[in-house]
Amino acid sequence: MHNSSEGPAAVAARLTGRAVTGERRLSSSLAAVTLDDGRVVMVKRGDGDRAARAEAAGLRWLAEAGTVHVPAVQGRDAGWLVTDRVATGRPDAGSAERLGRELAALHACGAPAFGAPPPGGPEDAYIGLAPMRNVTGPDWPRWYAEHRVLPYLRGAVDDGTIRSAEAPVIERVCERLPELAGPAEPAARLHGDLWSGNVLWGTDGHAWLIDPAAHGGHRETDLAMLHLFGCPHLDRILDGYQDAAPLAADWTDRIALHQLFPLLVHAVLFGRGYAEQALAAAGSALKS
Repeated sequence: MHNSSEGPAAVAARLTGRAVTGERRLSSSLAAVTLDDGRVVMVKRGDGDRAARAEAAGLRWLAEAGTVHVPAVQGRDAGWLVTDRVATGRPDAGSAERLGRELAALHACGAPAFGAPPPGGPEDAYIGLAPMRNVTGPDWPRWYAEHRVLPYLRGAVDDGTIRSAEAPVIERVCERLPELAGPAEPAARLHGDLWSGNVLWGTDGHAWLIDPAAHGGHRETDLAMLHLFGCPHLDRILDGYQDAAPLAADWTDRIALHQLFPLLVHAVLFGRGYAEQALAAAGSALKS
C-alpha cells in the first residue's frame, strides 16, 4: 500500500523511476510534472478505485491499433495514472481530416463484442465520473438498451432528475431500438467518450485523443459524441472519415439516438438541464 497522501511529484517519481524537477497543479486531480530528463508527464488521480486501470487499458488498446494518436502510459497503480504530455497548438483543417481517417481505421480494428472492455480493463469501468459496465451483448440494439441507456435512465428517475411520467419516451426508444438502429454494423473499437474536450490539437500536426472510456460499440457513437458539444473543423473530420470508410446514407438521422447515452450520463452527474436534452433526443430518435 502506498501513502494515500502522496502527491503527484512523488507518484511520478515512483511510477517512472525518474527524479522530479518540477510540478504544476492543473486541478485537484491533475498535475504536469517535469522529470530530470526534461520530459513532462501528466499525473492524474483516478476518480474511483478502478478508474486508473480502466483508462490505462483503454489508452493501450487504442495505441495498439496504430491508428489514432494517444499519449503513452508511463505508469499506473490502483489510484494514479501517469502519461506523456501532449504539446498543444491550434486546430486546423488538415489535422481534422487526418483525425477522421484515423478514427475510421481505429473503428475498423474492431472489438470482440459489443460492450467488450479493453484487454486488462475492468468490467466495471467509468465514463468521466460515472460508472460504466462493460458487459458484452450479441447485438447492438439490445446491448445499447440494456447496458447503456436503461441503467442511467433508472438512476435519473431514482434521483428525481427525470420524472417517472417522463421516462416512457426513453423506454419506447429502447423497445424500438431494433428498428431504429439502422443497418447492422460489426463491433467497432471505440474511444467511447469522444467529446471535443478529449481531442487535443498537437503542435505536431496531429489530433490526440485522451480520457477514453474505450469499449466495443457502434462506430456511429463516437461520431455522435463529436457532434454533442461541437468540435473544431467537424465537417473536415467527417470528410476524412467518409473518404476512408463511408457511413450509411442515413447515419445522421441516428445522431440523437447515439447521444441519448451520454446525455443520460450527464443528467445523472449534472442535473435537470441534461435530462431535458435527453428527453428531447429520445423524441427526435422516435421521429427519425
